[in-house]
Amino acid sequence: MISFSSFQDTCVGFLLGGVGEINKNRHPNFMVVDKNTAVSEIEDCFKRFIKRDDIDIILINQNYAELIRHVIDSHTAPTPAVLEIPSKDHPYDASKDSILRRAKGMFNPDDMIANRG
Repeated sequence: MISFSSFQDTCVGFLLGGVGEINKNRHPNFMVVDKNTAVSEIEDCFKRFIKRDDIDIILINQNYAELIRHVIDSHTAPTPAVLEIPSKDHPYDASKDSILRRAKGMFNPDDMIANRG
């Protein structure tokens, strides 16, 4: 299952796409975040999502990921995978994506070129 924490517009899009769900314990797999949402609420929600065994991917708007970067950076398990997505007001910035930086560190570009020949 996919979970997400994002702006209302992004959440509505995912919900209309059928991604939203409430599990048997009545816990949703999404969180609508707005300007009045406390950082601690986002952090607590993220921590709940990573503990759930029914969630394999967490989508989070990158600007909210920046607010809880220390928590995201401490998540090293392969699942759930954390994907940072842009919002309509904040474009994606690959230099801020800690998961992408970690993935780039796993591969040496010279090895990829050497294996072509």
